[in-house]
Amino acid sequence: MDPNPTNFPILSYVMSKLPSMGRRTTATADEFDIEQPQNHPHPPPEPHFDITERMPHLTDPKVVNAMRSAVADVSQTRSMLKTLGERPFHELVDTARVKLAEIEADMSKRLEEIVLSPRPPEMERQDWRLDMAIKEDECRKGVEKEREAYKALIALDELHEAYEKMLKDAEQRLEKIYETAVAGGDVESIGESSGEKSSELKEEVNEEVIGILQEASGKSVERVDLSGRQLRMLPEAFGKIHSLIVLNLSNNQLMVIPDSIASLENLEELHLSSNLLESLPDSIGLLCSLKILDVSGNKLVTLPDSICHCRSLVEFDAGFNKLSYLPTNIGYELVNLRRLSLSFNKLRSLPTSFGEMKSLRLLDVHFNELHGLPLSFGNLTNLEILNLSNNFSDLTKLPDTIGDLINLKELDLSNNQIHELPDTISRLDNLTVLKLDENPLVIPPKEVVVEGVEAVKAYMIKRRLDILLAEEPEIMLEEVGQTPTGLLTRSTSWLSGTVSNVLGTVAGYLGGGGKSDPDHYLNQQL
Repeated sequence: MDPNPTNFPILSYVMSKLPSMGRRTTATADEFDIEQPQNHPHPPPEPHFDITERMPHLTDPKVVNAMRSAVADVSQTRSMLKTLGERPFHELVDTARVKLAEIEADMSKRLEEIVLSPRPPEMERQDWRLDMAIKEDECRKGVEKEREAYKALIALDELHEAYEKMLKDAEQRLEKIYETAVAGGDVESIGESSGEKSSELKEEVNEEVIGILQEASGKSVERVDLSGRQLRMLPEAFGKIHSLIVLNLSNNQLMVIPDSIASLENLEELHLSSNLLESLPDSIGLLCSLKILDVSGNKLVTLPDSICHCRSLVEFDAGFNKLSYLPTNIGYELVNLRRLSLSFNKLRSLPTSFGEMKSLRLLDVHFNELHGLPLSFGNLTNLEILNLSNNFSDLTKLPDTIGDLINLKELDLSNNQIHELPDTISRLDNLTVLKLDENPLVIPPKEVVVEGVEAVKAYMIKRRLDILLAEEPEIMLEEVGQTPTGLLTRSTSWLSGTVSNVLGTVAGYLGGGGKSDPDHYLNQQL
């Protein structure tokens, strides 16, 4: 919740100097117990970020005081958010909005019924109106109680979003104060007014862009490559090149994509990587022919919900951004997507709809903050490559449904906090690459992991079999009337397909030597 030193270096430094951030002592001198002295570790060093070496004026007390005044609102909001809690998952917020809409619709219907109800003959008109007013008031009060929880959730999400924008504005204000200090100006006089936005720079349209537009007016242009041209803006007139199929604007300085891009109804490839984009236009959802979209290496915080309408998308790369969530319905709409890269973002969860992307072959979500995978994840039966590495302490377990990914060939789980693999991982018959480095694994043990993927599957099969055998006596007592043979057949039926593919490895791992019959070993166990 504190500003990131990488993205907000000056703000992070100034916030660390605020008095409210000082360490509080947990006990006074009078509370010290000589018989049970507390072991006080060395206090952590004061946040430095190496910024004072590059910006020496930050050591000037006047500059620091002016900056403190300029970020007072950030400090107050941060304290409030620390009390209220972390930002809720986007899918929960969307659900809350849907519930609110349903409640509103239901209330409108009930109020309409009250208003249209006929007046009883025995009731005076004035009494009838008073009775209706009371009923309407009771209806609204009852609904308000139901809406409170949903409204609070939405308000918390909006507060977090406003806080993120506040951080950006604060960093700009601090930069302006520092520039004034370097120029020898009076920083105290601008501390309060530094929040005004700097005047917009006049943009000059690149001559090459003008040439392309002129050429397009005379003939059909299908491909335009303007990558690496230091472009800062794209003219609205680009939307008039209706014949365009491939547009490459990567490696520029674009901060905005014009809405007119929606007019490129034939566009199939759009490359926007390595720019300065903080958002995409809602009109991007009108690109119905778009098959390849690359927006990696920007500053995107969210994706517009309208991107779900790009149903022809086959490849989508949104890596190296600041995404904290995905549109709730993205899985229901992008059913043709085959390759999806979301690496180096801040995703904490994947929406439930994700399991509907049944055409997906490759999914890369390494270097995020994922807490887990939705149960629907097992529906991605065409998935071949899955990279879940480097989610670190956030990813601690996998759902059992991961065993349903029958076509999975490569699985990277390295650099997480997974203690135990699900038994169902033994069902992944096509799995040939399994990376488990830097996990505190207990099941399977490390000595099995180093033997490779087949040894891991064999271990998990044996473990599952041992569990089933241990459960059989209890099941026999509970299900009177079933023969032991029937129970054993039912319990081990799901293993038959998997065992047939790795029987040789199972026998080797269990100590069978030479050409011993692995079926014979399993029969002995049964």
